[in-house]
Amino acid sequence: MSPHHCPALLISAPASGQGKTSFTAALARLHRRAGRRVRVFKTGPDFLDPMVLACAAGTPVLQLDLWMGGEPEVRARLHAAAAEADLILVEGMMGLFDGVPSAADLAQTLGLPVLAVIDANALAQSFGAIALGLARYRPQLSFAGVAGNRVASTWHTRLLRESLPPDLLWFGALSQSSEGALPERHLGLVAAAELDDLDARINTLADGLAASLGGCLPLPEPVEFAPALLPFVEPWLRCRRIAIARDAAFCFVYAANIELLLQAGAQLIEFSPLAGHALPECDALWLPGGYPELHLQALAARTDLMAQLHAHVQAGKPLLAECGGLLALLTHLQDAAGQGASMAGLIPGAARVGTRLAGLGLQQVDLPEGRLRGHSFHYAEAVIGLAPLAHALDPNGAPTREAIYRVRRLTASFVHFYFPSNPLAACRLFME
Repeated sequence: MSPHHCPALLISAPASGQGKTSFTAALARLHRRAGRRVRVFKTGPDFLDPMVLACAAGTPVLQLDLWMGGEPEVRARLHAAAAEADLILVEGMMGLFDGVPSAADLAQTLGLPVLAVIDANALAQSFGAIALGLARYRPQLSFAGVAGNRVASTWHTRLLRESLPPDLLWFGALSQSSEGALPERHLGLVAAAELDDLDARINTLADGLAASLGGCLPLPEPVEFAPALLPFVEPWLRCRRIAIARDAAFCFVYAANIELLLQAGAQLIEFSPLAGHALPECDALWLPGGYPELHLQALAARTDLMAQLHAHVQAGKPLLAECGGLLALLTHLQDAAGQGASMAGLIPGAARVGTRLAGLGLQQVDLPEGRLRGHSFHYAEAVIGLAPLAHALDPNGAPTREAIYRVRRLTASFVHFYFPSNPLAACRLFME
């Protein structure tokens, strides 16, 4: 294999909530309109931003994470993308230097130039000071330039541009207009599937960015991506039928997890509990995370499905329940407003979704199937009447240590597993 060269940018910010996803979506859509093939990736654990970015770029959005997936996986995905794309965009997570590993770590490891998006609301010339600090904080980092978000006017834009030193390029701005704004809720952006007008919102963002650039849309300099291959996945799940709940209540699924299950030979069957679908005939079941607390009454009314879940577990068939999937299997679930409903009752216990974070951070856990990595991010406090099979650990020493529960071949926890972190261990969760 030979190296591939492709223009690329890592889009980051001084902090979360600065507008990275909106800007990345707008930039991807503009280049797509120009007839370019755009591949977009997301740094670190995230389900919601990739849904929006996939709509903007018209291609699936995968994770790049130096810890969950490892550097070889990251390099393999970028090398493959560079072979087919005209532009690669990588949206960072949190602030540029936040976390271990950070978006800056990824950019420096791979030689990706950084574009910083800065929320310019209530900023004028101080915009340049923030941009300069980001650019100079780590000298080894390649820093391409800066863009503004929530810019109030043409005059405001001029002040921002003039505050930048000559060696920091201006990459345009998004305005304060609410027409293209991406709505949010407690776990981040509202899921893309719930926004009927998402495409129109992205077009509005792209139009605004194009106007701020004056019709100029240059490509960044090409980056060399070294040859790398993803590890071969054995057909451990050949002919096994895995049912996956997929709807607004169960929507947090890494595209790489689906890819791995298919590579392992599984037959994937999606169904929607909210739409009234019965549990498909299957050998194993996956209830991913999502928002069961927003659909309490609809889920509580599915007593037929609850009975099918009980029968599935009693038959000794595997069931993986992650975060929202765990909440749906408890005896009782209450939302932040205090409204509650009975759930499946496969795991004795109750939970309430609150208004403050209850679990956050990267997680690693040693299971009988092997070591798996993933992350935790939830607002739910749970009291569960089972002894945990194991506890996860945060590699950075943060306090979140999620418990993993097991009943027969049912495995449940607040951890969202990243299957490529250990393909065989992940597949074993779906084996009897």
